[in-house]
Amino acid sequence: MTQDNFTEKQLGPDGLSQYAVFLPAISGFYATYIGKQRDPVNGPYVAPGRMPGGIPDMEQLNWLNSSKALFPYKWSLYSGGHANLDLDKQDWSEDMVRSREPGTFMLGDSGGFQIAKGLWEGDWKANSGCAKAQKKRDAILKWLDGISDYAMTLDIPTWVIHDKKASDACGIKTLPEAVAATKYNNEYFMKNRRGKNNGGTKILNVLQGDNHTSAESWYQEMKDYCDPVKYPNTHFDGWAMGGQNMCDVHLILRRLVALRHDNLLQSGTHDWMHFLGTSKLEWAVLLTVIQRAIRKYVNPTFTISFDCASPFLATANGQVYHEIDLTHNEKWSYRMSPIVDDKKYSTDTRPYGSAVVAEKFVDHFDESPISSQLQLKDICVYKPGVRKTDAELNGEIFDPNNMTHFHVLPDLNKIGKNGKTSWDSFSYALLMGHNVWTHLESVQRANQTFDAGAEWPYMMWNESGDHARFADIVDAIFATTDRDESEAIIEHYSKYWMDIIGTRGFKGKKTVNANTKFNALFEVEEVDLTTDDAVQLSTAALDQLENEQAT
Repeated sequence: MTQDNFTEKQLGPDGLSQYAVFLPAISGFYATYIGKQRDPVNGPYVAPGRMPGGIPDMEQLNWLNSSKALFPYKWSLYSGGHANLDLDKQDWSEDMVRSREPGTFMLGDSGGFQIAKGLWEGDWKANSGCAKAQKKRDAILKWLDGISDYAMTLDIPTWVIHDKKASDACGIKTLPEAVAATKYNNEYFMKNRRGKNNGGTKILNVLQGDNHTSAESWYQEMKDYCDPVKYPNTHFDGWAMGGQNMCDVHLILRRLVALRHDNLLQSGTHDWMHFLGTSKLEWAVLLTVIQRAIRKYVNPTFTISFDCASPFLATANGQVYHEIDLTHNEKWSYRMSPIVDDKKYSTDTRPYGSAVVAEKFVDHFDESPISSQLQLKDICVYKPGVRKTDAELNGEIFDPNNMTHFHVLPDLNKIGKNGKTSWDSFSYALLMGHNVWTHLESVQRANQTFDAGAEWPYMMWNESGDHARFADIVDAIFATTDRDESEAIIEHYSKYWMDIIGTRGFKGKKTVNANTKFNALFEVEEVDLTTDDAVQLSTAALDQLENEQAT
């Protein structure tokens, strides 16, 4: 087996990631297939006969397995919002994360989104004394300490105060209440964390805010939690950028300058910064540029990461990544489209990628190590109905002179229904794996193309102003140690920052495959098919999807 080793391509000569690190936000649905296949009592989860001929081992789909994966990649994110938080009990559906290979990296998401949406019951206001909230607070911290290298604090996103349903659900209705509740959670984490010196996770201080003013207020309230002078033994270990902080370059650069001069970007102390829910391909390059400037002038061990769930959510919407577009000085993107879903292909042995092009579903298909091992029938599994007469149903020999009373015998899905879709649940898992590879490939290829120097996405060049390159502007901001000078440079380019489109704030158009009912089954907080940790697919969810599609 030839591996496409993304880990090796990501690492530089110094052993650090040479690009900002994309973290696939692992779907619970996908993890179930990896983990339950290992179950020695109830496994295998997928019968050997259902595995594609070129993928006989489920571990080939597990990028955290460096020896068996078709495309090894050591970094990922997993959310407590959809996890089994009880680590004392074996749960094979979580084994991809719980038993991950030593040397891999896992960022744990605390599940603040679940609080804001009311999915975690309780009154989450500071000092509410709510037993349900406290039980969850304690469980999530123990879980994060047990499974992650870095983890995010249990923040209350500031958007909750603008969503009456959300604010009613969690009891938080104002910005001061969101700040106070987050500070209460921070202090609980600080006092009760296991501690990195005792094998626990490192904690990222989440910065929220829905505009520059509220973001600045939030920062001033929260920054001390990362201060090793004020909290020498329990301080937090880095930063996570939420709300406006994750999509507004103007604000991001101002915040980094403030962190530098507040002495909160120290090497060995504050080495990690994560950007929540970032899917736009241009931002993979933009964040790499910022990471390199910080390493050059401030902290040589600093790393930026970013996550999105697009590869998983796209598949759930019947969308498959099929082309990476890096046209010079234009929008850089990975293209996804509705893909073949028809029972007439259930016996089609053509290679998957070439078949979907031949059938004119897409004009071009970038093969992954997964798709290259698939035949069309590996995805379009369910067969069309078979017509039989009464005589045949009774075991009698077919009589061509008796053509009355035909019955259509459908190929039932696993929940005993005659579904409209030709995909079974494992079809979704296979295409999710393909989408993850394509997303990783697009991020690395974008960075490699940008590094070559002759091509760049349009956002990386200030065409309307003084024709300066984004990389040169960022370098100048951090080359000077004078804070006022750094801030003056940022303000000089304030018009240019408005041309750099963030993932959030510019709402993208959802794409929906008519063959799925995903949006009818799931509530999605989504922009350009990104998500926080609100929507993570479960096996039960896709069973319900198949049931809803039954005729």
